[in-house]
Amino acid sequence: MTALVPAQEWWSPAEIAAAALPDLPATRQGVDAQIERAGWRAQPGLSRRRAGKGGGWEYSWRLFPARAQRKLLTAAAAPTEPERPTRDAQWAWFDGLPQAVKDKAARRLAAIARVEALEGAVGRHMAVTAVARELQAAGETGGARTIWDWLGMIEGVAACDRLAYLAPRNRAGGRQARVRDCDPRFFDAVKAGYLRLGEPCFTDSYRDAVRIAQAQGWETLPERTMRRRLDREVSAPTQALMRKGVEALKRMFPAQKRDKSALHALQAICGDFHKADVFVQWPGAKGEAPTILRPQLCVFQDIYSGKVLSWRVDVSANSSAVLLAAGDLIEDWGIPDEVLLDNGREFAAKAVTGGAPTRFRFKAKEEDIPGLFTAIGCAVHWATPYSGQSKTIERAFRDWAQRIWKDVRFQGAYTGHKPDAKPEDYGSRAVPLQVFLDVVAERIAEHNAMEGRQSEVAMGRSFDQVFAESYATAPIRKATEAQRRFWMLGAEGLRADAKNGLISFMGNDYWEPWCFEIAGARVVVRFDPADLHEGLHVYAQDNAYLGHVACREKVGFFSLEGAREQARARAAHRKAVQAEAAAHRRMTRAELGEHLTALADAPQAPAPEAKVVRAVFGKSASVPDGAGASEAPAGGAVIADLAARRGVRAVDPVEDTSPRGLFRRALEMERAVERGEVLSVEQARWLVSFQKTQDYRAERMAWEDLGGEAGGDAIFG
Repeated sequence: MTALVPAQEWWSPAEIAAAALPDLPATRQGVDAQIERAGWRAQPGLSRRRAGKGGGWEYSWRLFPARAQRKLLTAAAAPTEPERPTRDAQWAWFDGLPQAVKDKAARRLAAIARVEALEGAVGRHMAVTAVARELQAAGETGGARTIWDWLGMIEGVAACDRLAYLAPRNRAGGRQARVRDCDPRFFDAVKAGYLRLGEPCFTDSYRDAVRIAQAQGWETLPERTMRRRLDREVSAPTQALMRKGVEALKRMFPAQKRDKSALHALQAICGDFHKADVFVQWPGAKGEAPTILRPQLCVFQDIYSGKVLSWRVDVSANSSAVLLAAGDLIEDWGIPDEVLLDNGREFAAKAVTGGAPTRFRFKAKEEDIPGLFTAIGCAVHWATPYSGQSKTIERAFRDWAQRIWKDVRFQGAYTGHKPDAKPEDYGSRAVPLQVFLDVVAERIAEHNAMEGRQSEVAMGRSFDQVFAESYATAPIRKATEAQRRFWMLGAEGLRADAKNGLISFMGNDYWEPWCFEIAGARVVVRFDPADLHEGLHVYAQDNAYLGHVACREKVGFFSLEGAREQARARAAHRKAVQAEAAAHRRMTRAELGEHLTALADAPQAPAPEAKVVRAVFGKSASVPDGAGASEAPAGGAVIADLAARRGVRAVDPVEDTSPRGLFRRALEMERAVERGEVLSVEQARWLVSFQKTQDYRAERMAWEDLGGEAGGDAIFG
């Protein structure tokens, strides 16, 4: 008969105190005193030195008082049949094992398969013995007893689940509890010193925590143990957030990959500003020396192909540069459907995206002036602030840091891409503006034409080739003459003089005889930012075109940029500018620049032509909201003149396109309607449009003053 023994036979003083057994102390000091009084260490075979790290003594359970032994034996006599884990739990545990352990389970399953194959012929006992000899010869098992243990592990298990249950069980116990631990306050001190911004050294943080622990009497652990514990309990993302900040945590999250293959050329564009890493001589006002600065480039890129479609240079990031660059894009290629813009104020300006829902800047109001992209029907999307991954054009800017700003013709003017990367000749030269523009234009063309691009749509081709192939078959929207005013001119909300309709803007006065009709009204003006003396185009608040007004007093500034410079000059004194940099010092550098310039003069491949143009339907911007589709204007005298310049015949062309000739034509159509005749759709549109113009009203008043049909027909007929 097997003697009954408890599950644990040898006990350390700390374990005895923690067990709280009957007639034994529950504290470590009390247990030590009991051992000393009873002389447990003098009992041979019942006390021994503890093996393992830390040492100490262990004592047999037979030294315990009778009631303590009885409690241990009662616990040992209780049935403790281990519960087999569920099928799902077993496979989940097996899936987390290393491959070497999984291979062991596979070899055990193969051995059991051989046993079952022999069992039908020689019986299970002989089959186990035979397979055990084979495995022992190969050095893979300890004998038949081991195979019997394997068979016990899969007893009652379905054949399809045997592999998971045959894995070595020493992997199922999990992590063993540490025998010795530190005071939680010591661990908190280590984390407080190490997990903070500035990325302090762990060794220094540990030493500071040890000094505090020694003064407070806290229990500690070695440095390497504490480092492993911190890495185990505090995740890497949490450490990055606490030591490096939110931006470091953002960089740890994988970037999102977006599929461009479903797009086509000019369907979506991306716009952003980029500051050049080159000092440039920017021309000053008349009689002033040039200013040395790093200009800003406003760039628009086709998202599908990656081609740079347009760019403009200015002294700073502003909405005027955005309008000019966007105008070049639309004039040269067409109107995009989707626009992804940076969240800067220059793109969120009312002149650019007025009326569009803006997520991060300003508020969209009903009375906002429609901006360029909203007026021409583009869907505006805003990039996430401080997230370069949100804009595809950032990849091109990284290439430009090497291919453009380090061009040999910019030697001495190159500033470096960050403050601690300044070249040895930093600030020794500034290139003239024209040289800067020529080199940038040449390098951007080279960037577009470079083959070997490996995007999902390029596949070894250049950006130019990808764009040209898609552009030839894509539905492209072209801009009309009226739409060109949106980007060629700026826009401001003004109020005309209440007495005579005079418009005062940027120090100039603008007026025409018809301005009495807008006296005291709020209007929208669009102007040429390069020359304010060319006059203004005036629009109503509902964006209906009213007409052109000339400049009466040419006493203002000659350009919008000049007005800005003058305003800045009144706020602060100009600093002295540096003298022009010396010429190239080495002939080899100058010769290389001449060769590169000569390459730029080589004939370029013609720009691709859109073969499919998307039709644009809907009412014109000048039609009031209440007008129907049949009342949409055809443009009046402006459209007739535009059609004549384009070589396209207008609807029912007439020989005389003067205001009086057009009025005669309208008069004939009005009389035809009175007689019950039916006009064509195009004739009706033209008539409604012309009746809303200033020319029609003026001629109508003159015709009525002469007696209308009685006397006016003699002159107007």
